[in-house]
Amino acid sequence: MRTWNFWINTLILSSEYHPPRFVELLMLTLAIAMLAVSIIIPDPPYIILGLSFVVGASTSILVREAMSPHHHSNTFFTQKRMTQLTALLLLGISIYGFADLIQGL
Repeated sequence: MRTWNFWINTLILSSEYHPPRFVELLMLTLAIAMLAVSIIIPDPPYIILGLSFVVGASTSILVREAMSPHHHSNTFFTQKRMTQLTALLLLGISIYGFADLIQGL
């Protein structure tokens, strides 16, 4: 019971202090669920919804990271840069998935 209480409190605090990150986390979690369902039931609506969630979340991440203040660091791979690269990778994979889906129709 304490474990569930801890996770619920963590989600509540996350949604209060970082609403955009919470929405992005929710969208990526739903995308994983939809893409997992599309593996079991290969219907196009599940794939399209999952890829749409990925596109929305990665676009939101890129906009949020572009608007955040820059911190100059000597290292090339800062957390901000890694987040941007991951969002670009997800965006590219989902756009490729859309192109493959459209070509297959």
